[in-house]
Amino acid sequence: MIATSPPRRWLFVLTILVGSFLLFMVQPMVARMVLPRLGGAPMVWNSAMLVYQALLLGGYAYAHWLGRFSLRRQAIIHLALFLVAALWLPIGIAAIAPPGPGQEALWVPLLLFASIGPVFFVVSAQAPLMQRWFAADPKAGDPYYLYAASNLGSFAGLLSYPALVEPNMPLAAQSWGWSAGYALLVLLVVAAAAARWHGASGVQLDEPADAPRPSLRRQLHWLLIAAVPSGLMLSTTTHLTTDIVAMPLLWVLPLGLYLFSFVIAFSRFERPTEIIALLAPIVLLSVGGLGLLSSGGGSMTIALSSLAMLFIVATALHGYLYYLRPAARHLTLFYLLMSAGGVLGGLFAALFAPLLFDWVYEHPLLILAAGLLLPLPTLFPWDKWLGLEPKTARASAALLVAIAALAAWNMVERWTGRADGDIAAWGIAIFVIGILVIGWRWAYVSVLALLMIGVGGWDTIRESFTGARVRSYFGVYTVTDYPHANQRRLAHGTTLHGLQRTDAEQRRQPTTYYGPQSGVGLTLAQAETLAGSDAAVAIVGLGAGTLACYRKPGQDWTIFEIDPVMVDIARDPDKFTFLSDCAPDAAIVIGDARLQLANQPPGRFDIVVIDAFSSDAIPLHLLTSEAIGIYARAMKPDGVLLIHISNRFFALEPVLAAEAKARGWSAAIRMDPGPASGSDYDDLTASSWVALTATPDRMRQLTGGIRPRDESPADGAWVPLAAKAGFERWTDDYASTLPVLIWKNVIGGRDE
Repeated sequence: MIATSPPRRWLFVLTILVGSFLLFMVQPMVARMVLPRLGGAPMVWNSAMLVYQALLLGGYAYAHWLGRFSLRRQAIIHLALFLVAALWLPIGIAAIAPPGPGQEALWVPLLLFASIGPVFFVVSAQAPLMQRWFAADPKAGDPYYLYAASNLGSFAGLLSYPALVEPNMPLAAQSWGWSAGYALLVLLVVAAAAARWHGASGVQLDEPADAPRPSLRRQLHWLLIAAVPSGLMLSTTTHLTTDIVAMPLLWVLPLGLYLFSFVIAFSRFERPTEIIALLAPIVLLSVGGLGLLSSGGGSMTIALSSLAMLFIVATALHGYLYYLRPAARHLTLFYLLMSAGGVLGGLFAALFAPLLFDWVYEHPLLILAAGLLLPLPTLFPWDKWLGLEPKTARASAALLVAIAALAAWNMVERWTGRADGDIAAWGIAIFVIGILVIGWRWAYVSVLALLMIGVGGWDTIRESFTGARVRSYFGVYTVTDYPHANQRRLAHGTTLHGLQRTDAEQRRQPTTYYGPQSGVGLTLAQAETLAGSDAAVAIVGLGAGTLACYRKPGQDWTIFEIDPVMVDIARDPDKFTFLSDCAPDAAIVIGDARLQLANQPPGRFDIVVIDAFSSDAIPLHLLTSEAIGIYARAMKPDGVLLIHISNRFFALEPVLAAEAKARGWSAAIRMDPGPASGSDYDDLTASSWVALTATPDRMRQLTGGIRPRDESPADGAWVPLAAKAGFERWTDDYASTLPVLIWKNVIGGRDE
């Protein structure tokens, strides 16, 4: 007999909210903790997400397994597991050896499993288990809406970390605070168990026995519907950071929107979900049609559109899942398969896609998969209006698809320059056809694919057959020749990562951020004056190898590069010749620069150059006080540390100004404006380089005297760093990017 006490809905809602809040706060917290060991590449985040999804699946499987026992026994087992997992508190990073080159994809999951696996596992079981316990009371009603509360807690936990926790608390305090939340969760679980303790001694909960087990086909349907939004969330993250805007803040947004889609889809308010499901096919056409475009050019509009598409499609699919939900008797099976679908989508986007594809093809493939699974309500039933028979209507839809194929071909002709005309008009025509054929799924998905091909997709696919593009764990690299400009360029996504002049007379001349008037150009040109003919130089970040041509005979150069694929590109004389022409014998050390520099003998280098940014993605772990300390140890006492801080979205001068002040070092910045308007030197780029030294004499020798900031455009001018009042020094334990975020550029999407 089931207890007749009140259902205590508030208690179960609170327990689920707290558990989900903790679960998704620990994700960015642990990501922050491992920065000194992993860096911040997008694929590191995707690998971490895959680990979280796998642990979530384990937690849901555990909750499903517990269902075979009485509720009392479930409570005893679950609380015992809570106590065992508490041995991993406070949250910290496991002490395991760093990865070898190329082993990051396997090492990241191992580190995260060892660090938070048991804690994450037991907390992740909260959402389905508490819903099951709640439903044990016959007066409780439908438990599924509690999943909306679960994801609301997850959403709040995820966003509160960068907005509130990280800027105000060091990591040690964060870890202990999370442990206090864990203790609160244990007390809430005890209270929830007590609320259902009486009358719950039977082997099975008192549930309707006439609810049939969902068919295998229905279970597979759940699996696929759950897999697509999960994979799309990760592919959107990769797509944005690789080909649109390489800004780390965007890494959290897709996950947040993915979680919030559950809040809407599983709530009791059905109208918002219905409206979104009606809009989803249109949004998928308009934004998903850009899914094969590989020249986004840093447009914030495209970035925001991609995020909007993710949210709308995820909400529509999750709403469909809610519509297909089984009776409460099979609740844990439903959530188990949902979680398995999430892992399946994560495996495809985070693990298999980088191995299978040379570009982010997982993104357009998942967009097409969404088209195959979305509910497709007919917006304009023109076949009914015209009184067409079903067979005639299908033939008419096929004709419209054929017209769309012709329009896509015309777009390709114009996109590739083989014909003149308005690409946009043909794109609009395909879009309209897509709206008209929504009632026929095969036609709708075909038109969506044709729109992708027409809007830059043909170029993207064709590039895969040239051998010019390669993908690694850290990004997508493309080498392209521009004969009319006598240039060969290396792009990381759509970001210029290196450029070489192809004419023999000029191919050794440094380009882009590394020109003779850049901070690094001025410094390396003086290496012999500063440190003698045998100057020892460390370069962190290889790129195309441009800086190698500042090397002079007798100098000892060591280059540190995290990506073996980048080393292969720079060493291949058929691609770039900076290394082979200027420094063929320079030592190249593969691995994270911070870890590798820590292994160097003390006082080895006269000059250390840090140029490890990937477009605007900040390797935060390379700018903390501990990192600067590693560089200082590797340098000679009068050595020069040079750091590249050119960035569209973060003003990094205060970070280094605070560090220099704390150490008592001299610091200056060279803000090279780049070539003047109309100059022939279109291969040079504006740049900002910061020089730091422990000795004022060395700074005077390097700069010739620091000038006022209003003289920065002058040739060779070094000026003081811009400090920020109250700015706290970055450390491994405390660092926040919010104080240095350039909001006007984030909102306006200004490009360099």
